[in-house]
Amino acid sequence: MIATPLPAPADPLPARKPPVRKLHVVTHGCQMNVYDSARMADLLAPLGYTPVDRPEGADMVIMNTCHIRERAEDKVFSALGRLRVMKEEAGGAMMIAVTGCVAQAEGEVILKRAPYVDLVVGPQAYHRLPELIAQAHRTKNSVIDTDFPVEQKFDFLPDAAAPQGVIANLTIQEGCDKFCSFCVVPYTRGAESSRPATAILAEARRMVALGTREIALLGQNVNAYHGEGPDGADWSLARLLRELAEIPGLLRLRYTTSHPSDMTAELIEAHRDNPALMPYLHLPVQSGSDKILAAMNRKHKADDFRRIVARLREIRPDMAFTSDFIVGHPGETDADFAATMALVRETRFALAYSFNYSPRPGTPAAGLPQIPAEVKDARLYELQAELRRQQDEFNLATVGITTPVLFTGLGRHPGQIAGRSLYAQPVVVESPQPLTGEIRQVKITRANPNSIIGTISHSTKETIAA
Repeated sequence: MIATPLPAPADPLPARKPPVRKLHVVTHGCQMNVYDSARMADLLAPLGYTPVDRPEGADMVIMNTCHIRERAEDKVFSALGRLRVMKEEAGGAMMIAVTGCVAQAEGEVILKRAPYVDLVVGPQAYHRLPELIAQAHRTKNSVIDTDFPVEQKFDFLPDAAAPQGVIANLTIQEGCDKFCSFCVVPYTRGAESSRPATAILAEARRMVALGTREIALLGQNVNAYHGEGPDGADWSLARLLRELAEIPGLLRLRYTTSHPSDMTAELIEAHRDNPALMPYLHLPVQSGSDKILAAMNRKHKADDFRRIVARLREIRPDMAFTSDFIVGHPGETDADFAATMALVRETRFALAYSFNYSPRPGTPAAGLPQIPAEVKDARLYELQAELRRQQDEFNLATVGITTPVLFTGLGRHPGQIAGRSLYAQPVVVESPQPLTGEIRQVKITRANPNSIIGTISHSTKETIAA
């Protein structure tokens, strides 16, 4: 009997591609919001959403918000008013989403004051964006999700869809258990939660494969990191940094933002022992007065900060520091402010961020008697003048030295290339070669207020890892 061959199966129908949609993301606030915005874009890419630089004509606009500073809500509603006009001009076709910490804190208020907003999504729920978008389309109603889910959002996010750049951020920890009296983070981001080390290492390897050469690890309290390692034990930040430094092609590591109470001896010594870890630490102290630090519920004293700085400078003499300061916290006297100024002059910062205290609704300090605005303004002016002087002094001290620079791409003007120093300073040099992703020795010739200028050293031509 002769077997009759079966007919060849018909070619399967090609998978339908989603329609191309334009996505515009506006990011306010910290580096973690920058990271979150990038991941939201990755998450929506399979649905056909392509990032665009302007909101005009976009099919969807995401406003990723920050709740730290005063009048954050007012700025959000002002921006939403402009988007409302664009949405009306588009016949209602533009979808508007508010995400981030203002969404978490003011979700119901947003929908009441701006009912044309389609989605309100807290920072712990943005991994559910695709289903929330589908729900909004299906029901023709606004959708809000500000729950703190049991699952970690990172477990549900896709791999990065596009290169993150030569220098990129990677969130490893979220939330905070410190409950500083001025801060809304524990209420908007939730309790401390650390990602598993395996997931972080895998994401870092993907980033490096796409061209990243420097990674900044992010967390609201990043040095409290205690994620599960491949061996089942909790890994510290220092242990995680050791493993990340072993990834071929990853040349530099940083981490932010840290809390003085979690600067362990192991982490401090990592700055001596881990060559990939940059000699540059952002360590917010907020005040130089122990009385105000106690009122802030900071859980450390000014001398604790001094000891950390001294130890790091002992084991790594080229170490530089940045910090955060709040002026005019309730109860701050002239003597308390003088203690802050003394700490600043003693420490010498490469860069620092300083703000007037602003009451955040729901925080313990918001209900206390407030310092007059004119007093806060005068103190802030004095502090910022000193910090600016120290920043200029730090930049000027680089003139004449030769230092490794990681190049990130073309400069603003023809013939220029741009990079970053060990201390994250923008560096500009003239070069016919782009050198993107490479580290070269650069002799600094001039210091500007916000960048330094140099020339590539010809004493060595090989790529040098910092």
